[in-house]
Amino acid sequence: MDATANPIAYRFPRNVTHHFRSDAVILVKRFPLKSIRLHPIWEPVFHALASGRWITLDQIQDQCARIDPDKLDFFFHDLLLKGFLEQRGNRTINRYPFVSVIIPVKNRPEEIQTCLESLLLLDYPTNKLEIIVVDDASDDHTPAVVRQFNTVRLISLETHQNAPYCRNRGASEARGELLAFIDSDCTADPAWLSDLTVAFRDPRVGAVGGRIDGFFTTSRLDRYEQVNSSLIIGTHIKRSSDADRFFYVPSCNLLVKSDLFLELAGFNPDLFVGEDVDLCWRIQNAGQAVEYRPSGTVFHRHRNQISAFCRRRFDYGMSEPMLQRLHPERAKKWYFPVGGFFFWWFVLISCLISPLFLIFCPVIFLADSLAKHVKTLRLKIPVSLWQNIKAVARTNAVLFHHCAGFISRYYLIWVLPISALSPGTGLSVFCLHLFSGSMAYGIKKPKMNGLIFIFYFTLDQISYQTGVWVGALRYRSIRAIAPSLTFQK
Repeated sequence: MDATANPIAYRFPRNVTHHFRSDAVILVKRFPLKSIRLHPIWEPVFHALASGRWITLDQIQDQCARIDPDKLDFFFHDLLLKGFLEQRGNRTINRYPFVSVIIPVKNRPEEIQTCLESLLLLDYPTNKLEIIVVDDASDDHTPAVVRQFNTVRLISLETHQNAPYCRNRGASEARGELLAFIDSDCTADPAWLSDLTVAFRDPRVGAVGGRIDGFFTTSRLDRYEQVNSSLIIGTHIKRSSDADRFFYVPSCNLLVKSDLFLELAGFNPDLFVGEDVDLCWRIQNAGQAVEYRPSGTVFHRHRNQISAFCRRRFDYGMSEPMLQRLHPERAKKWYFPVGGFFFWWFVLISCLISPLFLIFCPVIFLADSLAKHVKTLRLKIPVSLWQNIKAVARTNAVLFHHCAGFISRYYLIWVLPISALSPGTGLSVFCLHLFSGSMAYGIKKPKMNGLIFIFYFTLDQISYQTGVWVGALRYRSIRAIAPSLTFQK
């Protein structure tokens, strides 16, 4: 294993510009429009990055010899998380932590065999690794399959519990300083652990998850799941923050500090779904960050039968009101920029009452742009009026996209009753759904026909929101379907 074969390097993304002043280095990201002011000590480094070439971390350290290498590494990682840098390559692993891989299983002999075979091919020191399978009272030959792997430890339960209980049981007997959770219907990329364990070099990180890709790609539903599965977090590195209080990573590809996991009593065994969300939120409440990296891949056997696909989406929807009830401190909020809210409010009024109200829209748009430009001038941020105008236009477009997505995600099932009362309103809801699905198709670029994608997208939305509404009634919580409105300046 040579973790330095592809050394870590950075460069500016295309939408980031840099500006040097005597008292600061200023980085500006065009969309979303934001800036960051840095100490002028960083000027030599950003002069090097200004060339557009990839600059290795070692080259950066040569420019900043007075700064502790670890602090420098964390600083550039923070800029990466904020979107001001791009990264390629791998960090050097100076010390491999001992990792306990824990797999719950029930009645999946073929799947667990494939999973374990992939784990034996991990690019990770075998003396720093243990694999624990917790069998949840299988009544077939699953335990016999596991026993064929001499290096794998099997814990057999006499009575059926559930996956969260099994993970907790495995963790209670694990020796690793890190616990790595993977499901029995997944296989691991050889670099799974080496890609993700480096995240724990930063003491602020309590848990990390990696990319989840599809195991099958043959059917159209497989290809839909490959781009629009609920397990997909994204293509960019992310970290939990106060601005994104709903962030989590799925339990089928999750690494957690062992002492932190045990301190928090692990997964909640009373949850049949959503236990990974609950754990990630409790980790954040404990003051530790949860990070996602678009590497460290596992391949998941998605449910590629329509009935199973819809049932699983229904279960995911059911979990949302339940989680909102368990975590009232994370009540759902909808953040509206003030200018964007009033812009679209008058668009709506003009559609419902009179087109004359449209005259207010350009006034609000220009006022919003000028207000942002005055703010950037006051802060001495090198952003032109035209850049502010484009940023406001993009913000308004994104706001419309999010509103359409919210209606499609939570209110599509009511389109027929709404249409009976108001055909125009019902048609508007359905058109917003089609807009949301078309945008998803254009952004995610699945290898399938657009109409087929919209069909699966519609099944996805209807199944999920049916679960949400049933859960809202069961748990007497409407927070998932009626978030509070908060204005952003």
